[in-house]
Amino acid sequence: MDVATPTSDLVVVGLGYVGLPLAHQAASAGLTVAGLDASPAVAAGLNEGRSHIDDLGAADIAAMLEHGFTATTDPSVVAGARTVVICVPTPLSAEGGPDLGAVTAAGRSIAGHLAPGTLVVLESTTYPGTTYEVLRPLLEESGLVAGSDFHLAFSPERIDPGNATFGVANTPKVVGGMTERCGESAAAFYGRFVETVVQARGTREAEMAKLLENTYRHVNIALVNEMAIFCQELGVDLWDAISCAATKPFGFQAFYPGPGVGGHCIPIDPNYLSYKVKTLGYPFRFVELAQEINARMPSYVLQRSLELLNDAGLALSRSRVLLLGVTYKADIADQRESPASPVARKLAEKGATLTYHDPHVEEWRLNGAPLPRATDLEQAMAEADLTVLLTDHSAYTPKLLTENARLLLDTRGVLRRLPSGTMHEDGHITAPIEREGMVVL
Repeated sequence: MDVATPTSDLVVVGLGYVGLPLAHQAASAGLTVAGLDASPAVAAGLNEGRSHIDDLGAADIAAMLEHGFTATTDPSVVAGARTVVICVPTPLSAEGGPDLGAVTAAGRSIAGHLAPGTLVVLESTTYPGTTYEVLRPLLEESGLVAGSDFHLAFSPERIDPGNATFGVANTPKVVGGMTERCGESAAAFYGRFVETVVQARGTREAEMAKLLENTYRHVNIALVNEMAIFCQELGVDLWDAISCAATKPFGFQAFYPGPGVGGHCIPIDPNYLSYKVKTLGYPFRFVELAQEINARMPSYVLQRSLELLNDAGLALSRSRVLLLGVTYKADIADQRESPASPVARKLAEKGATLTYHDPHVEEWRLNGAPLPRATDLEQAMAEADLTVLLTDHSAYTPKLLTENARLLLDTRGVLRRLPSGTMHEDGHITAPIEREGMVVL
C-alpha cells in the first residue's frame, strides 16, 4: 500500500474515560498525539489544561500539552495521523439494544480524511462482528480497502477508573486484526507504550474477550446479590461466608453484594453479547437472569430500609434519609449508571425526605431537580432517621458510621471491615456490627 507521510503518530477519537488516559500514556511515551472530540467544551478545556475525568489531573494535562498534545472538534486532524483509535461511548438504546451511533459517526468522520497506510483501531466495547460488519464498510467509503490500503483492528479497552495499581501501560492489551498483517501493525503500535500486548486470532475474538470479562463479573455479582437476599431470610452472615470461602487459594474469587451495579461495563456491556446471541435465535439466559437480579437490588435496598425504620417505630414516609455516596464506585466522581439513582427514586416515591453526601459530587439531581447536599456530615448523620451507605468512599470509615448514624443500612460491607473484637473507650469489646440499628445488606 502507498503510505502517506504522517504529521502525527496518533489521533484519539473520543476523549473520555478511555480515550484521554490512552492519549496521556501515548504522549508520555513520546508519541505525537492529537485528540478529536464532538464536544467543544471538552476540547477547549483540555487545550486550557483542565481535566474532566478522575484519573488525570491538571498536571497530567499540562504534561500532555508540553508534549505537543492538542484537542480539536475538526475531523480533518485525522488526515495526518499514522494511527487512529476510536474510543467513543457505546450505550444502550431506548429499546435496550446496542446504540452504535457514536461509532458510526466516528467511522464516517474518519473515512472523509483517511489516508493510505493508516492503522484504525476500535476500542469501544461492542458485540462480535462490529469492527468488520459495521466499521469497515464506513471506512471503505473513503475508497480505500481495509487490509490492503489501510489496517483495521479491534482492541478492547480495560480502563478501571480510580485504580491506582493498573493503568494503560501495565494492563495487558488484547488486539485482534482484520488480517494477520493488521494485527501485527496494531500490536506494534500498542507495544510502543504498553508493557504486554496479546494478539487474538481476529477482531471477533478480541471483541468477545471484552464481553466475556464483563459478563463473568455480571453473573457473579448477581449470584452474591441473590444470595444476600435469601441469606438474610435464613439468618446467615453472607459476608462472613464470603470471607471464609476466599481463604481457598484456588478455584474461588470473591464477589460482594451491593445496591446494584454501575459504571459502563457491567450494566451495559453484557447486553451487547445478549443482543448478538438473540440474532441467532437463542436467549442468553445467564445474562438475562443476571440483569434481572441486579436490577432488582434497589428494590431490596428499599425493603431493608423499610424494615429498619419499622423496627425503630418509624414510617419511611415521615423519615429523613441520608444517602452516602452517589457515584458508582469508591473514591471517584463517575456517576455513570450508578445504583444510587434508582435507590433514591424508590425512597422518594415512598415519601422519604432525602439528602445526600458525596465528597466527589458537589451537585446531584434526582428526576431533574437538585437534591440537598449535606455539608456537615456528622451532623447530617445524627439528624437523619436513617443513613444508607451506597458507595464505600474511603471517607466513610467504620468509626465515623458507628459513632454518628442513628440507624444505618450498609450496602457495601464497610462495617465488616472493623476488626473483630473492637475495644471501645469503656473497655467493652464487641463484634463489628453488634450495635442495634447497624445492619449490612
